[in-house]
Amino acid sequence: MKDKDLLKLFLKNGWKEKRIHGSHHILEKDGQTEVIPIHGKDVPKGLLNDILKRTNLKF
Repeated sequence: MKDKDLLKLFLKNGWKEKRIHGSHHILEKDGQTEVIPIHGKDVPKGLLNDILKRTNLKF
């Protein structure tokens, strides 16, 4: 999955962009914070699975 598609998935599911630190977007929802790396390529499979598990999202 492309990093920008992952970011769109989060924003579509109610996450708000709190700030951007370099190439990392910090998102927040219901007191939970998640960092999404935006490097212009696919998110590695292990990292993608970890992020989706922590946030209970599916694509």
